[in-house]
Amino acid sequence: MAELRPSGAPGPAAPPAPGPSAPPAFASLFPPGLHAIYGECRRLYPDQPNPLQVTAIVKYWLGGPDPLDYVSMYRNMGSPSANIPEHWHYISFGLSDLYGDSRVHEFTGTDGPSGFGFELTFRLKRETGESAPPTWPAELMQGLARYVFQSENTFCSGDHVSWHSPLDNSESRIQHMLLTEDPQMQPVQTPFGVVTFLQIVGVCTEELHAAQQWNGQGILELLRTVPVAGGPWLITDMRRGETIFEIDPHLQERVDKGIETDGSNLSGVSAKCAWDDLSRPPEDDEDSRSICIGTQPRRLSGKDTEQIRETLRRGLEINSKPVLPPINPQRQNGFTHDRAPSRKDSLESDSSTAIVPHELIRTRQLESVHLKFNQESGALIPLCLRGRLLHGRHFTYKSITGDMAITFVSTGVEGAFATEEHPYAAHGPWLQILLTEEFVEKMLEDLEDLTSPEEFKLPKEYSWPEKKLKVSILPDVVFDSPLH
Repeated sequence: MAELRPSGAPGPAAPPAPGPSAPPAFASLFPPGLHAIYGECRRLYPDQPNPLQVTAIVKYWLGGPDPLDYVSMYRNMGSPSANIPEHWHYISFGLSDLYGDSRVHEFTGTDGPSGFGFELTFRLKRETGESAPPTWPAELMQGLARYVFQSENTFCSGDHVSWHSPLDNSESRIQHMLLTEDPQMQPVQTPFGVVTFLQIVGVCTEELHAAQQWNGQGILELLRTVPVAGGPWLITDMRRGETIFEIDPHLQERVDKGIETDGSNLSGVSAKCAWDDLSRPPEDDEDSRSICIGTQPRRLSGKDTEQIRETLRRGLEINSKPVLPPINPQRQNGFTHDRAPSRKDSLESDSSTAIVPHELIRTRQLESVHLKFNQESGALIPLCLRGRLLHGRHFTYKSITGDMAITFVSTGVEGAFATEEHPYAAHGPWLQILLTEEFVEKMLEDLEDLTSPEEFKLPKEYSWPEKKLKVSILPDVVFDSPLH
């Protein structure tokens, strides 16, 4: 629950502008991390010392549901001569370390990231006659912040977020998001580390799909060239009724060429998926991935979890090397990249005692496997094959409904435990499938209808008996049941 008030209202709020005029006792009264970020806001908006602010009534560190302590809302006049319209500028406070006393984030030094290392921003086109900023973007930012806090997955420029709903709960076509560097906010050095500013950019479904098939940075560059779709500062217009490809059909050609030349930078997704080992009898509960009611599935080991999580984290980085991140036996279950090892790994089991020690899990070679995906995940298989494997890369599906993962690898990927001799291999509940270029081409032919999933009825099954591989596209309800 949050409330709207001017940031100068009673309670923790906007501090005086940094400089000689600030009260001497201010540093001891106001959180230093918050002060540092607000200083950047004052640099950008010197004439708005007390912007409207949405604040969490019960702070996250006191048991409240909202991770962001505050979201400040500024009026930005834009630049009509540069096709930058007037808009509302939203800035979050809470993903970085505001306090430095470990109430939310552990202090890891001044040279590294502060907290998660970033804050979110959002630019919303101001409607004619609008005198105050809408507050729904603050709740949107809280939703993204909750995902970051709960999953420990941080965002990077070029990342995409599949939201599947109008961002403002209207009938708008703007239903998903890309993330990019804020064009005006500069990185801030705080007493608790560095904070950068990532801007949310609302996009249509077709633009999201293009970002998945190619890369987020490429689509962001195209959006910058279309004033009504974002323009130079990537301002979101919830009333935009056309995609950039409808506004300028030639942009689709640029995307198609980019996919052909570069492939896709998306190397992993969290998805509704599962797999079965068809080379074992159904009654073999110990190693089968067919989970029966009342049985306890084997969990991903902490080190396998780190490797898969690293793949997903780097999923949208440009020019990713076709190498699966190595399993480092010196690392613990906690993810340690630029962050305290005590943070919970997003793919880790809630019960560390349930994790099978990595060294006790042997890699098994399988003769026959059955892959299961829901419709949304299945629609990404052609992207996985054409945009990733044909470019010598890998692609990982991490189940969001169970502790398992499926990684497709090409013959050029290093660090995989699946080989051309044994193309199906499992390490606990983590399955790797190595596909040759010839087989990938064959699968793309057979899976062509997946590019238009609305045209077929579920369930849908594909089979390659000579390869002992079966793929099923199933309704969501199958993955929501206790059997998965």
